[in-house]
Amino acid sequence: MNFSKIKYIAFDIDGTLFSSEEIILDTYIESIQNFVKKYNKPNLIIPTKEKILEQVGLPVKTIFQNLLPEQTESQRDEISDSVLVLLTKKIESKKGILYDGVFEIINYLKSKNYILVVASNGRLKYISSILTTYKLISCFEEILTIDYIKIKTKGEILKSYQEKYNFNSDEILMIGDRDSDYQAAKYISCPFAYCEFGHANINEVSEFLISLKKILDLKNYF
Repeated sequence: MNFSKIKYIAFDIDGTLFSSEEIILDTYIESIQNFVKKYNKPNLIIPTKEKILEQVGLPVKTIFQNLLPEQTESQRDEISDSVLVLLTKKIESKKGILYDGVFEIINYLKSKNYILVVASNGRLKYISSILTTYKLISCFEEILTIDYIKIKTKGEILKSYQEKYNFNSDEILMIGDRDSDYQAAKYISCPFAYCEFGHANINEVSEFLISLKKILDLKNYF
């Protein structure tokens, strides 16, 4: 495989560089329980661990619509904002997991003059807290996020980068662990690298240019 044309590398975050799996369940449950107490909603069913983990990597509004379909959008937004606050506090305390080799590979790619960007469904505060906590944020050229107005999908994030930096589709590599990452790459017809170690369900991702057993495997190609 020839990667000589690649100039830009877009990274997903959850399941690619970082895992919030060990802190996300308690955080979601705490936020929902606080909501139940605040608004006296004893009949609100708290989602199971399996249901919550299924949502990791999806857009925030989609996650909470799937988890709490009986609540209004403003109520779901209130809970998701609470989750964001609690999650960032935990991340800043270095809870959660930065995958082995992430610091090394990001600095390696930066030293090789690749332009690194983020293409994640996570919110800016969440992404920034991870990259800042682990002293990686200076390695990234830009972080675009879904705003539900101009940018509604991860594919549109990549398209926005493409329009801003004026590169061809074969000049950027999308790296991620879920079907949404593959769909984003497909949206602009760019190559896709699949992270086997992430959060994807069995057979969720079936098409990719390369498969990574660990993030440091990128050194085999760049």
